[in-house]
Amino acid sequence: MQILFSVAFVHLLNDCVQAVLPSIYPLLKDQFALTFTQVGLITLTFQCTASLLQPWIGLYTDKRPLPFLLPIGMCVTLVGVALLATADTFAMLLLAAGMIGVGSSTFHPEASRVARLASGGRFGFAQSLFQVGGNAGSALGPLLAAAIIVGHGQSKIAWFTLLVLVAVVVLVGVSRWYGGHLKSAVRKAGVQHVAPLPRGRVIAALAVLAMLVFSKYIYMASLSSYYTFYLIEKFHVSVDTAQMYLFLFLAAVAAGTFAGGPIGDRIGRKRVIWASILGAAPFTLALPYADLAWTAVLSVVIGLVMSSAFSAIVVFAQELVPGKVGMIAGIFFGLMFGVSGIGAAAMGHMADVSGIEYVYRIASFLPLLGLMAALLPKMER
Repeated sequence: MQILFSVAFVHLLNDCVQAVLPSIYPLLKDQFALTFTQVGLITLTFQCTASLLQPWIGLYTDKRPLPFLLPIGMCVTLVGVALLATADTFAMLLLAAGMIGVGSSTFHPEASRVARLASGGRFGFAQSLFQVGGNAGSALGPLLAAAIIVGHGQSKIAWFTLLVLVAVVVLVGVSRWYGGHLKSAVRKAGVQHVAPLPRGRVIAALAVLAMLVFSKYIYMASLSSYYTFYLIEKFHVSVDTAQMYLFLFLAAVAAGTFAGGPIGDRIGRKRVIWASILGAAPFTLALPYADLAWTAVLSVVIGLVMSSAFSAIVVFAQELVPGKVGMIAGIFFGLMFGVSGIGAAAMGHMADVSGIEYVYRIASFLPLLGLMAALLPKMER
């Protein structure tokens, strides 16, 4: 439990720092005179660097685990945050976003493997605890950004380097534990190398899971990247008020994530995946037509329902391909970041052309892809 809480805590710090980036988009948009397309490109740069490396790092470390890759990757994030605090051009903003993304891509596959190793067999619970740390950090990021950065200037971003330094110290301890348990980890991984289904069915199931991640995270990107702009434009609220509404949504995401894994351990992950993505559709379809109060309520419900799927999806995929914990974690965390980045860039262009409200009307149909969960095989023993 100490190791699980340690990696979840670092996930909180890591994602809190990452959440600063979209939280200060209004500030950067005014300071650098950015278009919505350029805002989307910043997100795309971060998400692509955070996604493209993850599967390869996971595949490599499945064969040759690198315990101290965890603190090394966090040091790369430290450089990115320092650059973000001092950037004076759009190109430097992109470089800073890319460095933070590289740090993320080295953290997630190995940290997910450590969580599974320390799970004691409760894989859904461990993945949820790990993931909820990240979601809690994403929820705290906008609050800290509002308190520390908004109204005080870009240079105040430098305070977040302190959080990264704490993460580095904790990860050094985790890496020592991980290094001492590598032989045990290899033995446990080797026991489960027999695939539970024929290769064709495994590939088909992974493709369905990828499409479900696509529907979930493109919609989630519309909220995390543009929710503040939507509230400011449609309801004329202040930036600070919009940040509070974003915090409510992200806090609901954290709560839903924690519930998804343990529930999946008990009732089956396929049921959780089905209910989480398709179950959010009525609320996403209603959101573009709601007033401010109902927008807040609906965003919280959407966050609770949709977020419960990801832990179940990751563990489901790891059960489909046993012995490839790091690769599968890298693929799905990478797919999450990559899809979010592409979706954010596309929706930013759409917002420039047709308006931010149009983005939410189009994105509201994405959870209907949850119908594809019916194609997943039954994996319960």
